[in-house]
Amino acid sequence: GRSGQSWQGNNMDQYADDFAGLLDHLDIKDATMAGHSTGGGEVVRYIARHGEKRVAKVVLIGAVPPLMLQNEANPGGLPLSVFDGIRANVVKDRSQFFKDLTVPFYGYNKPDAKVSQGVQDSFWLQGMQVSIIGAFDCIKAFSETDQTEDLKKITVPTLVMHGDADQIVPIDDSGRLSVKLVKNGTLKVIPGAPHGLCTTHADIVNEELLAFLKE
Repeated sequence: GRSGQSWQGNNMDQYADDFAGLLDHLDIKDATMAGHSTGGGEVVRYIARHGEKRVAKVVLIGAVPPLMLQNEANPGGLPLSVFDGIRANVVKDRSQFFKDLTVPFYGYNKPDAKVSQGVQDSFWLQGMQVSIIGAFDCIKAFSETDQTEDLKKITVPTLVMHGDADQIVPIDDSGRLSVKLVKNGTLKVIPGAPHGLCTTHADIVNEELLAFLKE
């Protein structure tokens, strides 16, 4: 079934704690945890709060850690005004916002891009199924959660997979920094891949995932 649309708890700590509750209930062990974008942040925060007892390996795909927001310690990040603009668009007309977001998300503004209307429609539909408060609050969660110290707590083998054409979570301020903070990390750069690389470059992503699982 679909997740509940809670008014409270739309933050990285709650994402991680909800995940922990599920893993504990199912008694999952030796899991390879793979998270894309904000989901990567959720995986990292899960380990920071709940440890690695259930974790064998970690995969971060186009993930938001360490920190997207620009500040003195993170000069390469994006200004708060960027995320304020996202919030304003979600409130004003989230339907059009989700449609517009598909273009940079999948790199459809590149000259050689093969645009899929089906992919764009699917992205829009998923966005419209989200609660408005969840869509609004997650912007703060993925942009302002500093996970620098969280990453340092990861000791299991970690694959950091990122497209070098990511326009949503730029690789230089995310993937390239994250792999330096984990204790046992490998960076795999997917040339020309956008943020939505799990769709546009699914064959490459799956190949890298399978190879990592076999190591």
